[in-house]
Amino acid sequence: MSKGTVCTGEHSSGTTLQDLAATLLSGETAIRMAEFFKALSDPTRVRIISVLARAELCVGDLCTLLGMAQPAISQQLRLLRQARLVAMRRDGKTCFYTLSDEHIRTVFQQGLDHVREKGTS
Repeated sequence: MSKGTVCTGEHSSGTTLQDLAATLLSGETAIRMAEFFKALSDPTRVRIISVLARAELCVGDLCTLLGMAQPAISQQLRLLRQARLVAMRRDGKTCFYTLSDEHIRTVFQQGLDHVREKGTS
């Protein structure tokens, strides 16, 4: 198409643009989805999610598993909590972390299944 040319044809196999417009995400929902996936864009945070998908852990356990210092793990957990992917439970002076809900576990597992598929490019 040349600059300024507008497509005037209907190209969406039976679905009208009006139907699609009714399902278009709101700006706020799109922002929240982008933040959700942004939280999963860091390998350390993905590794934290991978172990929290299996068990509730304290910061010390996460430090040991990932071979990282407490401030680094705490920073990543803060970001995951802000994105509502991880929840915290306090028991005395110890904070325990787990996934916020089953949706997080499901999204993580589906993403993992996808990247582990043979033949995926």
